[in-house]
Amino acid sequence: MIRKYYFINKFDTINIDKQDKQTTIIYRNYSTKTLNETLILKIKKYCKKKSIKFYLSNNVKMAIKLDLDGVYIPAFNKSLKHLAYSYKQNFKIVGSAHNLKEIRTKENQNVRKIFLSSLFKKNKNFLGINKFKLLSKLTKKNVVILGGISNKNKKKLSLINRSDFAGISYFE
Repeated sequence: MIRKYYFINKFDTINIDKQDKQTTIIYRNYSTKTLNETLILKIKKYCKKKSIKFYLSNNVKMAIKLDLDGVYIPAFNKSLKHLAYSYKQNFKIVGSAHNLKEIRTKENQNVRKIFLSSLFKKNKNFLGINKFKLLSKLTKKNVVILGGISNKNKKKLSLINRSDFAGISYFE
C-alpha cells in the first residue's frame, strides 16, 4: 500500500476532498509564530470525517495535547525534548532529512519514517536518484520520498524501490 503525505499551509477543503484514505495531511504553517489551536482542531475534525490521518508539523507537545494522529519533525529541528513526553501507542513521529548527519539526528529523535529530500526538485537539497538510493540504504528506518513528485516522474519511483512519497504540488 502506497502511503502519501500532503503538506498544507492553510485549511482548504477542496484539496483535502481530492485525497484518498492512504493520504496523511501534514499541517505546517511556518508563516506565523503562534499556532491557532481552533484551526488545527477544525482540520483534525474534517480529516477524521474523511478518514484521513492528520499530523502537525514541528510541535510535538501540541500534537499530543490535541490528540492528533502524529507529528512531523522538520530537518531543522534537532531537539530531543519530545522523547520525555508520553503519548498513545498509535501516535506516529516522522521527520525529514537531507543528508547523513540529519538522518542520524532523526534516528536519535526516534522517528518511524524519514522523509528524504529532495529527489526530483532541483533546490539546494537536491539529491537525485543515485544519491537518494545511497542515503536511504544508510538507515534501517522507512524512507519516504520528498521533493518534486509529479504525475510525469511518479513512475520513476519504482527505480528506487520506494512507494511512499510526500509533497505539495502533486496533491493540488
